[in-house]
Amino acid sequence: MSSKLEQLQDFLKETPQDPFLHYALANEYLKLGNEQESLARFVAITEQFPDYVGTYYHLGKLLEKLNRTDEAIIYYEKGMVVAQSKRNMHALNELRGAYRLALGEDEDEDY
Repeated sequence: MSSKLEQLQDFLKETPQDPFLHYALANEYLKLGNEQESLARFVAITEQFPDYVGTYYHLGKLLEKLNRTDEAIIYYEKGMVVAQSKRNMHALNELRGAYRLALGEDEDEDY
């Protein structure tokens, strides 16, 4: 187990309601090549902290990598709703671009 992974798990024990720590841990598992653990953690974040908008993009990209594009599209759509409700235009634009690419559209096309 990596020291960063252990450190994140220790931090999470201290503050289990911090969505960023859950997100960081999911990303660390991904960096270590444990895609299934990362996937499970990203999905859990969307359930436990649905307003944590950064999760949706990374979850969608991981699902695409796992050839689960239909599921990725669903999470991109959910993420766009959250980003819009939070008025996070940067996240909305990133999600919209990923969504369009997943649909096979040109990223610059307008609806």
